[in-house]
Amino acid sequence: MTTTPFPARRRPNRRTLLGATMAAGVAVPLGLAGRASAATADAAKTNTTTNTNTHPTAPSPAGTKTTAPPAHLFIPPPTGPYQVGTVDLHLLDTSRPDPLNPGQSYPLMASIWYPARDADRYPVAPWMTTGTFQAWLADAGFDPASLPVPATAGHLGAPVRRGGRPRPVILFSHGAHDHRSDATTVVQELVSHGYIVATVDHTYDAFTQFPGGPVLSPAGSANVPESPSDFAADARFLLDQIHAIAAGRNPDVDRHPLPDGLPGSLDLDRIGMFGWSKGGTATALATLADDRIRAGLAFDGPMEPTITTDLAKPFMMMSAVFTRDADPDAQEFWTHLKGWRRYFQLNGAEHIAFSDAEGLILPVAKILGLSQDTVQGLVGTMDPNEGVRVQQAYPLAFFDLHLRNRPSRLLDGPSPQFPDVQFMS
Repeated sequence: MTTTPFPARRRPNRRTLLGATMAAGVAVPLGLAGRASAATADAAKTNTTTNTNTHPTAPSPAGTKTTAPPAHLFIPPPTGPYQVGTVDLHLLDTSRPDPLNPGQSYPLMASIWYPARDADRYPVAPWMTTGTFQAWLADAGFDPASLPVPATAGHLGAPVRRGGRPRPVILFSHGAHDHRSDATTVVQELVSHGYIVATVDHTYDAFTQFPGGPVLSPAGSANVPESPSDFAADARFLLDQIHAIAAGRNPDVDRHPLPDGLPGSLDLDRIGMFGWSKGGTATALATLADDRIRAGLAFDGPMEPTITTDLAKPFMMMSAVFTRDADPDAQEFWTHLKGWRRYFQLNGAEHIAFSDAEGLILPVAKILGLSQDTVQGLVGTMDPNEGVRVQQAYPLAFFDLHLRNRPSRLLDGPSPQFPDVQFMS
């Protein structure tokens, strides 16, 4: 594979978006408020401000549920028939040194999300741990104690719902200076339809926290540059650990038990990957490099350094800012897709249309009394509700086709359901 040096091009980021809002005279905690009206009932019964850098392994006593003050913020709930479970993993890549701790191995935090059973008996997973969430808030210029952590649809440590055969596995790579939870809307949706999804914090370009340790932030690791190739290496290492789990081993450094039924539920012959922004580029690189990954999906990936290697596997590009017209690297990568390929452009959307912020901006606007002009200045003119439905529908259709052989008309042309999604050949 041929690449060019990683250029320092300007990218839309959380600070840019927040800066635009502050200039309008309003502080908007992007991605930090949710749709209470659409939240699941069990999430409303769980306090999501608890630090979850632990691995619950037992349910509450039979017939009881966790009770605590109601949560206020929610990730948009999934639409599929299955409940969602999740477990965190503390991992060590012994093949790579830790750049900040000589003589030690490279550490990572990851999560596995899976279809669950009896999930109501287990605590609801927060979007991030309390420590990482507060650091994320502070980095964006907000009082770190000003908001509770949003709740997800996941249940910590719930047993795996068994199916007729092992379930397809999908990897996720996050954007620059972010965290492994930034596409939970997509992750939950895939899981609710029967997939297992593994997410990873790219340690020195993420807000992350290891059990019993301090919060790490991108700003504190500024002298450890992480390229899309590093992100791809993290994803491939995570895939190695999934293979280990399928073989009956537990890769968690602290040996916390895995959810019941997980090892036998992983289909290692049906693996896909998706990523947002820098993670979208990493998805392209990992799909090129790893024969285990059968199909890749990039959300607004800048595709830099320039990729000039042909890829014969199925690959789908969805863009908002890094379009083929505006981004020569994205166009160049498109020309090297030699297998099944699709390209969709979200008209009127901003970069964050592919993150959880898209589903959380309207409740924030209602709470803070933001004008329509302010909202559009942040997320663009595309209806955020349509943006959430795009996140839920298109990745599911893509992976259903290439990992389950279930065709979808959604991938073959324009859809009246999504007027702002432009199908381009």
